[in-house]
Amino acid sequence: MTTPGIDLPDARGRTGLDQVGRDLTRNPDVVIRDVELLAAGWHVLRRTTFDYRHADGRWTREQRETYDRGDGATILLYDPARRTVLLTRQFRYPVYVNGHPDGMVVEAAAGLLDDDDPADAIRREAAEELGVEVGELRHVFGAWMSPGSITERLHFYAAPYSPASPIAAGGGVAEEGEDIEAVELDFDEALAWTADGRIADAKTIMLLQWAALHGPFKTATSR
Repeated sequence: MTTPGIDLPDARGRTGLDQVGRDLTRNPDVVIRDVELLAAGWHVLRRTTFDYRHADGRWTREQRETYDRGDGATILLYDPARRTVLLTRQFRYPVYVNGHPDGMVVEAAAGLLDDDDPADAIRREAAEELGVEVGELRHVFGAWMSPGSITERLHFYAAPYSPASPIAAGGGVAEEGEDIEAVELDFDEALAWTADGRIADAKTIMLLQWAALHGPFKTATSR
C-alpha cells in the first residue's frame, strides 16, 4: 500500500515525511522509537513516540504531535525621523474561529522561508505585503513561537523605511488569497495598541517591545 507523503508524492511532491526526526541523537535522554505521518496537506502533522529519561533516572514512553509548517521570518519597518512603524492588516481565519471579533489582525510583515535564506525571505515578504524595498537589515533575534507543538522557528528583523523608500504595489500575493492592507502607526500609538488588544499578535508585540527597549525608539530610562 502506498501513502501520499511517505512513498508516494503528495500534492506538493514530497515523500519520506515520516522519516523526519528518526535519526535525532543529540540528547542522550531522548530515544526516538517511531514517527507516524498523520496529515500532509499544505503543512505536515506527525506523531512521534520516544523514550524519555527523567531527572530521577526513570524512563517513560511519551508521544507528541508536532505541526511542521517550516521556518519563517518577520520584520519591523520603522521610520526614526517620524517615529512611525509600518505594519499590515489582514484576515486570519485561525484567530477568527478562536474568538477574535472579525479576524482582521494588525501585525508585522512575515512569511515562511520557502527554502530561502531568512534575510532573502523577509525582503521578499516586505516587498509582497507592503511594497517596500528593504535596504540594510538588522537581525534582532530568533525564537520558537509555540514550542509545545509547532516546529517553526521565526527569524526577527528590523529595518528603516521613509517616505523616500522605493515603494511597489504590495498587498500580498493575490494567487494565494492574500488581501493585505498597509497600516502606518505612530510608534507610541502602536505600543498602546498592544496594551488594549488592538495589536494582539505575538511576533509584533515582541518587535515593538524590542524597539522600545533596545531598538530605534529606546529611551534613556530603558537602557
